[in-house]
Amino acid sequence: MTQQPLRGVTSLRFNQDQSCFCCAMETGVRIYNVEPLMEKGHLVLIWDDAREGKDSKDKLVLEFTFTKPVLAVRMRHDKIVIVLRNRIYVYSFPDNPRKLFEFDTRDNPKAQTPLHLHTLGLCDLCPSLEKQLLVFPGHKCGSLQLVDLASTKPGTSSAPFTINAHQSDVACVSLNQPGTVVASASQKGTLIRLFDTQSKEKLVELRRGTDPATLYCINFSHDSSFLCASSDKGTVHIFALKDTRLNRRSALARVGKVGPMIGQYVDSQWSLASFTVPAESACICAFGRNTSKNVNSVIAICVDGTFHKYVFTPDGNCNREAFDVYLDICDDDDF
Repeated sequence: MTQQPLRGVTSLRFNQDQSCFCCAMETGVRIYNVEPLMEKGHLVLIWDDAREGKDSKDKLVLEFTFTKPVLAVRMRHDKIVIVLRNRIYVYSFPDNPRKLFEFDTRDNPKAQTPLHLHTLGLCDLCPSLEKQLLVFPGHKCGSLQLVDLASTKPGTSSAPFTINAHQSDVACVSLNQPGTVVASASQKGTLIRLFDTQSKEKLVELRRGTDPATLYCINFSHDSSFLCASSDKGTVHIFALKDTRLNRRSALARVGKVGPMIGQYVDSQWSLASFTVPAESACICAFGRNTSKNVNSVIAICVDGTFHKYVFTPDGNCNREAFDVYLDICDDDDF
């Protein structure tokens, strides 16, 4: 399904603690706070709002130039990662940036999605102070490469360790906050697989559905108890990770022995809850603040300018709690 950017939105992404999101538009870049929903400012390149002075040049911190297109950028408090089509660069940040690492990757181009969501220049960087893990597509089809930047000496070549995650190319990847678990989906988009980043063992296999789909986003909750995922089907799925018994199972799981073709569906775990957004509007999703011990929330930000907040309970009950149009919070005349 071919989709066009709506209302001038060309890219959406949450920050690493999911408290804010960035909306890139044809007219500029906007930064929003998630809860409460409010615009924080119009930002371009890399800025430091703490710097004094009204001139925008006074707030410009860094500018990197490359001979080939930059597909994605990931940041943590002490490093910035630049993703090109076949190479990833890691620089120190923010003072006196210097190149620390350089990694060759499998062809990592813009995926066939309507917008530059998580599928452009696949890469994720752990924000944890204890673990500086970087993950990106491996050279082998369907594989992931992981590098611990803390244990690798700058300027030296370190072979990343590989996880054979899928049979087809990886289309979406995400690390949990501590960097202990990595989740990925292939271009087929039916399964999400989770792996232990230390042992490389598969922890669980989650089924989004049986028909192919393009996944836009995968995110862990802050305590890694849950995982959410959005796709071009217009559905956001929520899975339990801490207590996987909460996830739905196929009715065939109670039948006993089944054939190998059916067995792959029986063994998978299906989402405990889900909700829909406009199917024609791509979205990213993340977890909101917990309202109580047994009630959690998921936020969906869509390219049509809409903001959706759903609350769900462990028994799978899911209801919309809030709806807004974030693009209407501020108009383009403010630029």
